[in-house]
Amino acid sequence: MIWYQKEIRLPAVQRGFHLITDLIEAQLPELEDIKVGIAHIFIKHTSASLTINEDADPTVRQDFESHFNQMVPENASYYRHTSEGPDDMPAHLKAALLGSSVTVPITNGKFNLGTWQGIYLCEHRNHASKRWIVVTLNGSK
Repeated sequence: MIWYQKEIRLPAVQRGFHLITDLIEAQLPELEDIKVGIAHIFIKHTSASLTINEDADPTVRQDFESHFNQMVPENASYYRHTSEGPDDMPAHLKAALLGSSVTVPITNGKFNLGTWQGIYLCEHRNHASKRWIVVTLNGSK
């Protein structure tokens, strides 16, 4: 059984939903050593999240952003955590709804995602910095 763990620094991106599947795979040459396994991908932040969804049509990512902005608006009168700007509390709520991790099967040295699936970095802040993820690989040769 193989265990491997690596922290990966993601580039700063604008607010929205961004495909990061290829970026993650490029940072993990160790994937090639795993015939059957699991990748657990965790983001170390409370105002950004991870999810898996369609990777083919960019309008899906635009619709995600539009929907979450409607569902979790800025400047709601009942927010108390407002000292870091109007996007901060909504960012925490969006991250809580989407989650801080995804798990992906590994088959023959590659992520075993569906034909139209990709891993998204969901950036919920207007002026975010680079983000950190922790990838833990477990499997057999």
